[in-house]
Amino acid sequence: MSQLANQIAVVTGGGRGIGRAIALKFASEGADVVVISRTAANAEKVAEEVRALGRRAWAYAVDVADAAAVSAAAEQILAAAGRVDILVNNAGITKDGLLMRMSDTDWDAVLDTNLKGAFLVTKAFVRSFIKQRSGRILNLSSVIGLIGNAGQCNYAASKAGLIGFTQSTARELASRGITVNAIAPGFIETDMTSELNEAMRTELLKRIPLGIFGAADDIAAAALYLASPAARYVTGQVLTVDGGMVM
Repeated sequence: MSQLANQIAVVTGGGRGIGRAIALKFASEGADVVVISRTAANAEKVAEEVRALGRRAWAYAVDVADAAAVSAAAEQILAAAGRVDILVNNAGITKDGLLMRMSDTDWDAVLDTNLKGAFLVTKAFVRSFIKQRSGRILNLSSVIGLIGNAGQCNYAASKAGLIGFTQSTARELASRGITVNAIAPGFIETDMTSELNEAMRTELLKRIPLGIFGAADDIAAAALYLASPAARYVTGQVLTVDGGMVM
């Protein structure tokens, strides 16, 4: 039996990379999927892939840092889908640079998308979760939120903040049957890591006991577990998927 049969999932940042992998993994396990991306083209492309798997899909272009846009989209999604059972806060950006050279604009952009975006989207759907007394919320953090990284103080702060956000909302919502967990990916083969030069890749691999970068499907598998009935008694946790990097 499909693990997510008749469930409806919302995936932000679903237009590519890890978000796309999660959307397709959920669809393959019976879920209908709402794909949210910054661009309509990316959202619709993944929605078409979901439909090709025999599931319903909706595509929305939303900047998750825009409170009004998030609120309007959530209202449309609930009207169109009828309910939401799973929310994956995956939307994220990087604007790397050393602290002494980092602009206020680059700091704000990363915190607004990665952390405030998760707050806005969760807040937009939480009433419906409370009303139905069920729901799964997954926040995509990062190993960088656990150990930091030179040149990424804005990104690290946003991802560390997501862990605190996850644990606090897990405590608030547990009595209503809603679980909230975080996934902390290590270095995953995505558009972001494809920009690394060979010397940087070699150096990073030395820090990973398994000796390889992960795949987006590795994160999707972790997300499926946390969204599935198997994880009904798991909440407020951070599942690190990193090849042993921070053990």
